[in-house]
Amino acid sequence: MSDPFSHDQELPHVIVLVGATGDLSQRKLLPGLLHLFQAGLVRHSRIIGTSLDDLDTPAFVELARVACQEGSNRKVDDEQWRDFAGRLEYVPQAAGPAALRDAVIAAEKLVAEEVEREHPGELAEVRRLHYLSVPPKAALQVVHMLDDAGLVERARIVMEKPFGTDLASAKALNDELHEVFTEDQIFRIDHFLGKEAAQNILAFRFANGLFEPIWNRNHIDHVQIDVPETLGLEGRTAFYEATGAYKDMVVTHLFQVLAFTAMEPPTSLEPGPIGEEKNKVFRSLRPIEPQHVVRGQYVGYRDKDGVPADSDTETFIALRAEIDNWRWAGVPFYLRTGKKLAEGARIISIAFKEPPRTMFPAGSGVGTHGPDHLTFDLADSSRLSLSFYGKRPGPGMKLDKLSMQFALHDTHYAGGVLEAYERLIHDAMRGDHTLFTTAEGVEQLWEKSRPLLASPPPVRPYPPGSWGPNAIHQLITPHAWRLPFERGWREGNADRPG
Repeated sequence: MSDPFSHDQELPHVIVLVGATGDLSQRKLLPGLLHLFQAGLVRHSRIIGTSLDDLDTPAFVELARVACQEGSNRKVDDEQWRDFAGRLEYVPQAAGPAALRDAVIAAEKLVAEEVEREHPGELAEVRRLHYLSVPPKAALQVVHMLDDAGLVERARIVMEKPFGTDLASAKALNDELHEVFTEDQIFRIDHFLGKEAAQNILAFRFANGLFEPIWNRNHIDHVQIDVPETLGLEGRTAFYEATGAYKDMVVTHLFQVLAFTAMEPPTSLEPGPIGEEKNKVFRSLRPIEPQHVVRGQYVGYRDKDGVPADSDTETFIALRAEIDNWRWAGVPFYLRTGKKLAEGARIISIAFKEPPRTMFPAGSGVGTHGPDHLTFDLADSSRLSLSFYGKRPGPGMKLDKLSMQFALHDTHYAGGVLEAYERLIHDAMRGDHTLFTTAEGVEQLWEKSRPLLASPPPVRPYPPGSWGPNAIHQLITPHAWRLPFERGWREGNADRPG
């Protein structure tokens, strides 16, 4: 099915925010929509919030004002806020599908009139974007509510993870979704891929003659994708008991980053070719075997309300993955993520194979700090670092590990960065699937997960503030985990190697 929508920078929309009073909406979505409005990317749009809370529009506007003040570090003048606030409306779900439909139709009319005033004679086709910021168990109920309201036509739908909990549930979810929305209308969101640094991987790999020829098994020894978190599971234990770290983080986030890191060059930077190359990576992924996985649970998790005393839910997972294709055969990919760990980070680290070192004398220092690394930091401040050995000034041949770094905040482009959710909302409005996963991709990953889900290894306890169970070191041997770094990132103009 061809995409009936153009890819203009600013498209007239009515955005239906389902779960508009929830945590994600207040932390990310409402502040993000305000920033898109400030940037002129949703200037001709209106936002209708709906949720189970019994609010009216003025109360919702006040909630949005507080959310935008607390969730954004950008200044908003009074005139901008009044214009944005005037585009907000609220319809409680208790009012029923007909009330939501009437509000959307009325909002579409207002948007069309606004476009007509600014561009006389121009006929505006107002699109619809439904953002489902709701728990997974409520997603299908909302989908059918939108169908009952007659709001499927000219619409796209953004869905939050997880997309199923195994192959059977993922297929059932996709089948029921496709009864209402076509695959082209569905946007399964992964905010990791909305970050500048994640997209920089594509630019770095394919636009540079220095790195493109060596991005393969002949020159790369192993890859680490490491996403530790310092936060615990306050208020989310019920959700985690039904999912765990693997289903919550690895399938929906880390494997998506792995695909960007490992994919073949697409024929063009369009959603179709990029999506196909990502799916090829998932098809080539070897099944995840239990003996290549370490599961952990932080001490104190079982003391949380609603957690059984014998809970086997993992709050930490580390695994070894392999891609069985020509480019990556024999190169291990090590993935790690967990709660209550020593640091919060989002790192991709490419370890290059080491050259012969017989020419260097004993005690020179070569090899003592491990292989050369190319490191991508996927945190909000986009950064990358290339580490290498260099000679220490002075007599003799003494080598130290040095690095070159690039940081987005060092450039004049820093002010124009969209945060991950902002970029992905805008991409969904434009119909751009590049940074979203597909039904096929989701089902492939659950297929590859079957051995692990059928026979998971036991969870191992680890103390909060650590890097996980000690077994992670056996998993990665003879290599070592890149985190914690022995050096820090350079901040601003500080002279600290990374």
